[in-house]
Amino acid sequence: MEELDVQALIRNAIQEYVNQDQAKSEPAYKAELQEERKRREQLERRMNELVEENKRSRRMAEEAERSTAIRSELQRLGVAKVDLAFKAVQDAIQRKEDGRLVARSDDGDMAMKDYLATFVAENPEFLPARISGGTGMTTASKSSHGGREAVDIAKIRPGMNAEEMQRVREEIVRVASQTLRGL
Repeated sequence: MEELDVQALIRNAIQEYVNQDQAKSEPAYKAELQEERKRREQLERRMNELVEENKRSRRMAEEAERSTAIRSELQRLGVAKVDLAFKAVQDAIQRKEDGRLVARSDDGDMAMKDYLATFVAENPEFLPARISGGTGMTTASKSSHGGREAVDIAKIRPGMNAEEMQRVREEIVRVASQTLRGL
């Protein structure tokens, strides 16, 4: 019976030593786990912020591309007041899941180009005036460029051929000199 007590005593002493050793090392483990948890949470927050920033950037890029596409199509259709026309049609044109720009109309979805062509046809006030000149413009100043064709400002663009560009320059010089002389 004494042997059993010695064994129990040794077992109890070993168990007590293990418990004390574990109690000493546990706070260090807990502190390390807490720091790792904080680092992980910070990384998760930063990752979520980056994901949101990426989504915002994509939305802004898509909106800029949509606006550019609408404006360029309006210019191609000959609209003189592009900004005004853009404001009138921008809400009707949306991007589909497949990337196409479509307009929602009473007849259902329609391609952006078709919608804008219809819009311009129905609203000719956005197109340039058909009669150049106006009140106060005299006949002499209209015909004073020696029988040459008038320069259309809307046709001035990068990549014009040299002959047209020279004609535009000459017209600018002519108008500037008339203005300086008070004609």
